[in-house]
Formats: sequence, C-alpha cells, structure tokens
Amino acid sequence: MEYNKSPISLREGKVFIDGVEVMDSVKCNIKFTPEVWSGKQLGEKTPSSRYLGYTITGSITRRRSTPWLKEKIAAYIKTGKTPEFTIQGVMNDENSDYYAANGEDTCTCVGCVLTGDMNLIDLDSAGDVVDDVINFNAKDIV
Repeated sequence: MEYNKSPISLREGKVFIDGVEVMDSVKCNIKFTPEVWSGKQLGEKTPSSRYLGYTITGSITRRRSTPWLKEKIAAYIKTGKTPEFTIQGVMNDENSDYYAANGEDTCTCVGCVLTGDMNLIDLDSAGDVVDDVINFNAKDIV
C-alpha cells in the first residue's frame, strides 16, 4: 500500500529544438492562450463566450554554452529569412503519480519563431552565470 503522494517534479524533463536536446536548459514553458469573444444579447444578464482563435507562446531558459543564438541571428541578418523551429518539451518524472497513470507528457510545437530580446552579450560585475531566455511563438502544436 502506498501512503505518500508523488506529485510531478518540475526538475524531471527535457527540451528539444529541431530534434536536438538542449543540454543546458534550465526552464521551459509552453502556453495556449485562447482568443475569447464575449457578448450579451438584450435581456441576458451574463455574457456568452466562445473561442475565436488562439496563440501558442513559450520560453526556454538556458545556460549559455554555445553561440547557437548568435549564429541564428547572423543567418537571419545575412539571408533575411525568418528562422522556424520545432520545439518540444518532455516531462518524464518516472517517480510521479502522473507518470504512473499517463506516462511521459510531451508537447511539440511547430512553426516556432523566436520573439523578444535576444542578448548578444551579457556582462555583470556581480559575476552570476549567463542565462538566456528565448521567447517564441508557435504556429501549431502536434
């Protein structure tokens, strides 16, 4: 008989970009945000709501160990072509109740385009390590 609960540990997982594991990943989140219409007709006291579309966004935080991001920026500057990626997050905490009931949880985003600021260099007299936060929009999830 099992007495203790085993919730999912956020430490157990992997992140992949175009099928290559991000070995220096620290955090990953992927979010689905619906575009919601709400409105009322005469005589209604509460609005009706419906989805009209959605946005998929996310971010990967990684410890900088390769010039990968600079290379992608340089390629865009040279060619003018927007780089697209497939980004996948895998939650695989084998010791969790979730894993026991459902197996690993995978989310694969396609048509990902990097957004927001991308640090080319980051210096700080406090001497902490460099974490890059890479934000992205995704076209779809599969």
